This record gives sequence, structure tokens and C-alpha cells, in this order.
Amino acid sequence: MSTQTDAVSDAERPAKGIAGADRCGSRCGELAEQLVAQAGERGIALTGPGGLLSGPTKQVLQTALEAELTEHLGRQYGEPSGPGGNVHNGRSAKAVRTEIGDVRIQVPRDRHGSFEPVLVPVDQANMLAD
Repeated sequence: MSTQTDAVSDAERPAKGIAGADRCGSRCGELAEQLVAQAGERGIALTGPGGLLSGPTKQVLQTALEAELTEHLGRQYGEPSGPGGNVHNGRSAKAVRTEIGDVRIQVPRDRHGSFEPVLVPVDQANMLAD
């Protein structure tokens, strides 16, 4: 007996090791189907400006960048600064070109200006006018 998950090739399965990617099971599939159906009913594209995938992509990038800065500083946002006094210090608006279209994000900064994001390198993001 074949199920829908049996029909998915290994290339289409989420990568192992990505937190949560291989744990949500059928709930994620059901949610994805609902979102795609609603987008179709409302005439919302999956990709491009304002597309369905823009929001989740932005959120993943933002969360990963915040984690990178936290790792760089060695402490969570709001915790007292260490001996060097380097702390979170605002954000810079950027546009990141992705496979699904441009995504606007807020890249976190540190006071000393020593944070260089790995996920979205400075030279691969475009500054946006505010």
C-alpha cells in the first residue's frame, strides 16, 4: 500500500539535521497544503514580492541572524555586557536576493561593529533606503 510520503523522493525530503525539519511530519504537510490552497484562492503567488514563501523565508533568516549575533557576543539579547562592553546595537535594513525573490530583512548589529554575518554576508545583501 502506497502513501503520499512514499511518493516523495529523497531529494524532496527535508534535510536531516535542520532543527524541526524532519520532526513535524504530516502536520507540516497539511499546513502547507492549506496555505497553498488559500494563496491560490486569493490569487497570491508562491514566489516574488508578497508571495506566500516570502514571510517564512524572512522569519528563518531573521531568527538565524539573531542566533549568529548571540553566538558572536556570547550572551542573549538583554543580558549585561561582558568585559569588552560589546552588545546588540540595532538593526540595518537589507534586501536579500533568494530563489523565491527579494526578501527584506533586518540584520542585527553590535556596538563594536565586529559582527560579520555568515548566513547573509554583508557584501551579498543590498542596503535599502528607509
